[in-house]
Amino acid sequence: MTRILPDASWRHRPGLSGLLAALDADQGRARYVGGAVRDGLLGLPVNDVDIATSLMPQDVVDRLKAAGIKAVPTGIEHGTITAILPDGPVEITTLRRDVSTDGRRATIAYTDDWQQDAARRDFTFNALYANPLTGAISDYFGGVADLDARHLRFIGDASARIAEDHLRILRYFRFLARYGDNEVDALAYDACVAAANSLMALSRERIADELLKLLVVYDPVPALRLMVNGGIWLPVLPEFTIEGIDRLACLIARENEADVAPSALRRLAALVPPDSALADQIGARLKLSNKARKRLITALEASPGTEGPRALAHRVGVEGAIDRILLDPAAPLPMLASLDDWTPPSLPIGGGALIARGLQPGPDVARALQEVQKYWVAEDFPDADRVGEIADQIVSKFQRTRQ
Repeated sequence: MTRILPDASWRHRPGLSGLLAALDADQGRARYVGGAVRDGLLGLPVNDVDIATSLMPQDVVDRLKAAGIKAVPTGIEHGTITAILPDGPVEITTLRRDVSTDGRRATIAYTDDWQQDAARRDFTFNALYANPLTGAISDYFGGVADLDARHLRFIGDASARIAEDHLRILRYFRFLARYGDNEVDALAYDACVAAANSLMALSRERIADELLKLLVVYDPVPALRLMVNGGIWLPVLPEFTIEGIDRLACLIARENEADVAPSALRRLAALVPPDSALADQIGARLKLSNKARKRLITALEASPGTEGPRALAHRVGVEGAIDRILLDPAAPLPMLASLDDWTPPSLPIGGGALIARGLQPGPDVARALQEVQKYWVAEDFPDADRVGEIADQIVSKFQRTRQ
C-alpha cells in the first residue's frame, strides 16, 4: 500500500501552488523531497521545503520568471535554483547522478531517473519523494519502513556513501540522535569509525555546522558518547572526552529542570574542557564568529568571588549569566528566576552629578563613580533616590580623604 504524505499547513504556503504549477507538478515533473517528506510523515514541523524536478536548471529559471516568481541561482552549477516565496525560500534541484566524488565535492550529471537521484543521497529516509498533489510517496530504498522503525541506514554500502562525502560521518550521528532513537546499525557505525580520519579533509566551517546542529538536538549525549568511544572526534577535536560528555549530560538535565531552551553554544561550552583560553582556541579552529567565541569564553571564565545572578548579568549580560548558572552544578537553579524578563539597567547617575555635589573634577570623579556603581550593584540596583544617597556618601568620603 502506498504511503500518503499527510496534509499540513506547510503544503498550503502562499505561492507554493503557483510554483508547483510552473514546474508542471501535475505532469509528474516535480516532487517534494528529503526533510519535508521525512518530517511530514512523522508529523513534525516542516521548516524547509525542497523540490526535486526533472526539468533542467535554466528551464526552471525561465518558468519561474514567466510565473512572476523570483528565481535565485544559489547553486546552479549543481542544479539548484531558489524560488523566493512570501513565506520563505524553496530550493528546486534538477535530478542528478554522481559522476565522480572525492569526499568533499561531487561532479554531477543531470538525469531524468528518479531512482538515480535517490541513490546519490545519504540515508534511506532522506531519499523519499512525495507527489505534491496527491501526497503519494516514492520510496526506492525502504526509507518508509526505516522511518517507522526509527532505523537509520545508509543507502547501499555505508563505506561507499561516506567516501562520497566525509561529512556523512557527522550527519550519521546527528540523524541518529534526532530520528534513530540511538539504535546503532553496526555496519554503519563501523564504517564511520574506520573513516574518521577523513574528517580532516573537511572545512572546519562544515564540521562546526554539523556539530552545532547535533548539540541542539533534544538529547545528543548517547550519540556523542558513541562518537567519543569510537574515536570519531580525535582527528579534529581531540579535546572532546567522556568527561566532557558527562558535563554535557549534567547541563542538559539542568536545562530541562529549569525549562530553559537548549543552546548549541552553551552545550559546546559544557563539552569542551573548562578552560576559557582553550575554548577560544577551539572556537577559532571551528571558525566560529567572534560573537560565538566570546560567548564560549564568557561561559567558562571563572567568576571573581560570589555574586548574585543580577550582579553577574550586569557584568557579563543576561545570556552569559544564564550560561554560567546552568553550567555550574553547584548553582541553585532558582537563581534563574530573578533574570526572567530582566534587562540590566544603566547607572542612573553620571560624573557631572558628583561634581555638582562638590567633588573636584579630575581622576577622583571616575574612581568615585566606580564606587557608586559597586554599591548600587551590591544593593541590587535600587532606584535613583537611593543612588543619590549613595553618591552623597561617596562624595563625602572622597572629600574627607582629600582634606
